[in-house]
Amino acid sequence: MTYAPDTFSSRTSAPQDPEATTSIRRLSAPLQDGVCCFSGSHSLSRSHKSHFSNPESIPGKVLLPQQQQHFPISSPAEPVLRSAMASVLYAASSVGVSSRSPSCRRFPKPAISPSKVSLTRRRFAVRAAGTEANEVKPAAPDAAPAGGSSFNQLLGIKGASQETNKWKIRLQLMKPVTWPPLVWGVVCGAAASGNFEWNIEDVAKSIVCMLMSGPFLTGYTQTINDWYDREIDAINEPYRPIPSGAISESEVITQIWVLLLGGLGLGALLDVWAGHDFPTIFYLAVGGSLLSYIYSAPPLKLKQNGWIGNFALGSSYISLPWWAGQALFGTLTPDIIVLTLLYSIAGLGIAIINDFKSIEGDKALGLQSLPVAFGVDTAKWICVGAIDITQLSVAGYLLSSGKPYYALALLGLVIPQIVFQFQYFLKDPIKYDVKYQASAQPFLVLGLLVTALATSH
Repeated sequence: MTYAPDTFSSRTSAPQDPEATTSIRRLSAPLQDGVCCFSGSHSLSRSHKSHFSNPESIPGKVLLPQQQQHFPISSPAEPVLRSAMASVLYAASSVGVSSRSPSCRRFPKPAISPSKVSLTRRRFAVRAAGTEANEVKPAAPDAAPAGGSSFNQLLGIKGASQETNKWKIRLQLMKPVTWPPLVWGVVCGAAASGNFEWNIEDVAKSIVCMLMSGPFLTGYTQTINDWYDREIDAINEPYRPIPSGAISESEVITQIWVLLLGGLGLGALLDVWAGHDFPTIFYLAVGGSLLSYIYSAPPLKLKQNGWIGNFALGSSYISLPWWAGQALFGTLTPDIIVLTLLYSIAGLGIAIINDFKSIEGDKALGLQSLPVAFGVDTAKWICVGAIDITQLSVAGYLLSSGKPYYALALLGLVIPQIVFQFQYFLKDPIKYDVKYQASAQPFLVLGLLVTALATSH
């Protein structure tokens, strides 16, 4: 938290007092050589009222918290300081003491006029009479914008209403709206294996794999991303659960560990259930969790680079759940790995869509997302190009592989996506990002299933 020096300046209405002015001038010399050390929250306790001459006569209001503090002065002029402090308080209408961390600082020579008191250090804040705050800090909105939706809150998308129920807040951090692509990826992997059968055991295996990929590991990814994005969210969406203080830090960290360990445990369970000699699904879960961590957390923080970060995000949403589903019912082959990584370029385009809403925060914190690096107009064309060219390339691959019907089906699913891009996204990617995704992405995920079915034959 930083403070501008002029934050601590305030006009007072106290009358001009020659004696007070003289005492203040006497104060400047000892303070230049003395070091004032505050402990705890740097507040003056009730026990220090005795240092001041008749504090009841001070016209301003002294902000004195209840904590007991120490105020040692390493200067031989302590009696002078006590007398002069009373004059300072008389000249000012109020003195507030900020609750910063313990440290020792040298005070500069006070530059005080009879009508204005300005202390540029962080230790003291001079406020007008009647100020009730005990500390100076940026104010964040306590509530989401008016008209927020409780449904949006549960899905974890913008436009959410403010919520106090902790379980609903936890669900909001997990962003259920991001789970379907992962769940669908498991379906595509199972279809691509060619070994899935509609019986109770295979359906149960699929559901467990979906729980691992969606609520647990995607929930972990979204929660840890919100944790490391709390400074950006304080700029872009200060009413979100973490920056608004709706959920405590310890509760967020606990949620991260529960989701991570739960997801890894389900991965190990699936390997045992499938009879794997090598724990393929468990290691895929470990790899995906590590990728999620380095995407969000320093020092690597892949999201700082628009290209690398968005491709990592795209591959984790498309390739990893596909691989898990296919490994559960069959074996991973090199051609499937290459094909899904190619499809992850489309995932890169989808990830760029989410960067448009965070432009201001990304600029403030130096994150080079593509909308920041290239500008909105260029970035939106990069986005749609990555999505469309990838799918058209996959359609060409299917056609060259002797599967023209699947290629035509995929091509038919690309056309409406292009229509919605011109109708919504290319007009205004910030205003219409949610509407575009709701309209176009169902066709993209259906294209994934078409590709999976094509590779299974």
